[in-house]
Amino acid sequence: MSLFAVIIPAAGRSTRFGDPRTKKIFADLDGRPVWLRSVEAFSERTDVAQIILAISPEDRPIFEERHQDLVSRLKLTLVDGGHERVDSVAAALTAARPECQFIAVHDAARPCVESGLINRVFAAAREYGAAIPGLAVTDTLKRANSEGRIVETVPRASLYGVQTPQAFRRDWLDLAYAGRANLPGITDDAQLLEAAGFPCQIVEGSSFNLKITRGEDLPLARLLRQAMQAD
Repeated sequence: MSLFAVIIPAAGRSTRFGDPRTKKIFADLDGRPVWLRSVEAFSERTDVAQIILAISPEDRPIFEERHQDLVSRLKLTLVDGGHERVDSVAAALTAARPECQFIAVHDAARPCVESGLINRVFAAAREYGAAIPGLAVTDTLKRANSEGRIVETVPRASLYGVQTPQAFRRDWLDLAYAGRANLPGITDDAQLLEAAGFPCQIVEGSSFNLKITRGEDLPLARLLRQAMQAD
């Protein structure tokens, strides 16, 4: 069986979350912090050999003092993340175990990811070498100028809003990350694969797979989890 290392970037500053007292990854979601809900989606999978949590250095005392039992029980590898998401993933890549032939990257702020979605992404990564989940865009898209005036309507055909987990052959991802310094403004790992010339397969995402960005996303995540448990 091909084994995966799962990298979970959790070093963000949560500037849009709107709570000066806590970062979104530590917000309570049904009795557990958001980051743990994301980790738990992968923790019992037999095809996941390692989970690497990339955290902000300023948050390390919280993990070592408040969450050390969870880190030990779940056998998490903690690494210090960087200023940007790509820096966090790059740091985590260096900590991946040799037996992991594939790397998956999943946002710590997506705590409602379903096992079926993970299965689809992992299967496609094994078949095609790289896979990401996405949902076809259904809204009308407008491009505006710096003053907020609409300058054009963007055709939505073949456009997708992409999600995580994104999964890749490890050798491909290593090569893609080797060239990251020449590509500013990277927002997801597939973007680096594209720039390196590797094909990437898109698979069906899920409307349940919410990314918590703002404070109002948290109660929505609670409702989504209730709906998932009711199915």
